[in-house]
Amino acid sequence: MTEVNVALIGYAIMGRAHSNAYRQVVPFFAPRVRPRMKVLCGRSRGGVEEAARRLGWDEASTNWEAVVARPDVHLVDIVTPGDSHAKIAIAAARAGKVVFCEKPLANSVPEAERMLAAVNKAGVLHMLCHNYRRAPAVMLAKQLIAGGELGELRHYRGTYLQEWLTDPARPRTWRLDKSRAGSGALGDLGSHSVDLARFLVGEISEVAGHMTTFVRRRPLPDAPRRTAPVTVDDAATALVRFENGAMGTIEATRMAPGRKNHNRFEINGSRGSVAFDLERMNELELYLESDRRAVRGFRRILVTDTNHPFLKAWWPPGHILGYEHTFTHTVFDLMEAIASGTLPEPNFIDGVRNQRVLSAIEKAARTKRWVAV
Repeated sequence: MTEVNVALIGYAIMGRAHSNAYRQVVPFFAPRVRPRMKVLCGRSRGGVEEAARRLGWDEASTNWEAVVARPDVHLVDIVTPGDSHAKIAIAAARAGKVVFCEKPLANSVPEAERMLAAVNKAGVLHMLCHNYRRAPAVMLAKQLIAGGELGELRHYRGTYLQEWLTDPARPRTWRLDKSRAGSGALGDLGSHSVDLARFLVGEISEVAGHMTTFVRRRPLPDAPRRTAPVTVDDAATALVRFENGAMGTIEATRMAPGRKNHNRFEINGSRGSVAFDLERMNELELYLESDRRAVRGFRRILVTDTNHPFLKAWWPPGHILGYEHTFTHTVFDLMEAIASGTLPEPNFIDGVRNQRVLSAIEKAARTKRWVAV
């Protein structure tokens, strides 16, 4: 197979990001198999048809069940709200498709486990879209850690701060409804910090947590004079213990005035430290004890050279990348995995493990006790 026909289920912001990645991956990376943007699915006939024209899809459909069953569809990409991930992914797996799913994998651990069982039973490839793993600076941090440059890892601090819910007049959308979103800031933002923690430091063994909702009722989008309860968290914090003995903190909020998309981590080891901030995603901060004392301190590495991860395909050094490139890198690795028949990472195994950590944080917040993952 030299071409993979893709069905994308959903066309909002993540649909735009995935569509752009499918368009860009061939001219810049030349993967061994090429994605064909076959069909875009959505609930609104007019909306999905307009989006398909604008984003470059061959067809539009409002019937995802029929699309998933089509023999000319090879890859099903799921970017819908979390309450529909499981049913779409399980149907796609049963139909023998490669399954690509946005994070978090599901709204609960049992749902995530059913999704993993379905892809395993069907023997199909599967991938979870945690795109921040594939920021070149994050990949460089991974290389430094794997190479022992930081020594024994001791601390992880993950912080994901946004401001978009600060105004209490902001409408109550689906992201504020637990039945659809699963959780609030914890699942929406904290899932990224959890995944980066596992990717860079190791598995999490135990957590303590606290979650709160600051604005408990918000106006309905279509009836602003009426309000409805907010059933998810506005903010969440956790203490974490890693299996390798490191300790960590994770904080997520959508109510931090002035913070647009502040996804940051810092990792401290016995011989050095690294730090990353998505709002400065082309940079990695690095400190090494091995530097001469007279010049020892954090340095700023501009991660844009051709020897840095993924950069050979893009621009000359210093010509920086953006948010959308992380999705292109993810799609490239997915296409290469399909070509070689190997399971890409992160995948549904990671999705289940991430979900168990998130669930443990919720339980810890309820019980005010440490909870094993």
